[in-house]
Amino acid sequence: MTIVVDMPITKLHALDVIAFAADSAIGDARTASPRVPLSSNAWAEVQIPRFADPPPIAVDVCSDASFEVARAAADRLAEALVQVGWTVRARRSDET
Repeated sequence: MTIVVDMPITKLHALDVIAFAADSAIGDARTASPRVPLSSNAWAEVQIPRFADPPPIAVDVCSDASFEVARAAADRLAEALVQVGWTVRARRSDET
């Protein structure tokens, strides 16, 4: 599941906000693939635009359990991000 956010923010700051909103911590922080655990089997990763490309950023919510687990975690995270002031683009019917 992907959450799309239209805002200029660095990957590190985005991960910090996601960790705060999810009451979690950044895992693998000093690696090429940092992530924020959202539950025992779901996590969030941040994809940022290439250099000089404008936002949006993509927050990919993944699960090794099922698509439904990822979708539920993405929905909870999107709601939490709105609560901390982020504007989350509504998911289109053709997006996963």
